[in-house]
Amino acid sequence: MNEKTTTPSLLRLIAAVFLGIIVGFILFLVAAMFIGAFNNLMGMAIPVGMDFTENIVSAILLVIFVIGCVAGFCWKVWTTPPIEEKMEPQPTEE
Repeated sequence: MNEKTTTPSLLRLIAAVFLGIIVGFILFLVAAMFIGAFNNLMGMAIPVGMDFTENIVSAILLVIFVIGCVAGFCWKVWTTPPIEEKMEPQPTEE
């Protein structure tokens, strides 16, 4: 497991950050909907809603999801080597 890996390209890291932000927002929205449905069903006052501009708990939950997803995707890009295509020898014309 101590194999040397090459540094991933900047494009792969940018794609991981972009994908992490998108997935983090989607996971936050799903979690907020489930918490909201559970809150309405049980009549509890869990302070997490989809409007994260008015609620600090929702903003913290959003930041946790986004940072976690970005870190996860960047770690995966950093530990996975890029695919190397094998070049087939070209036939020479005689």
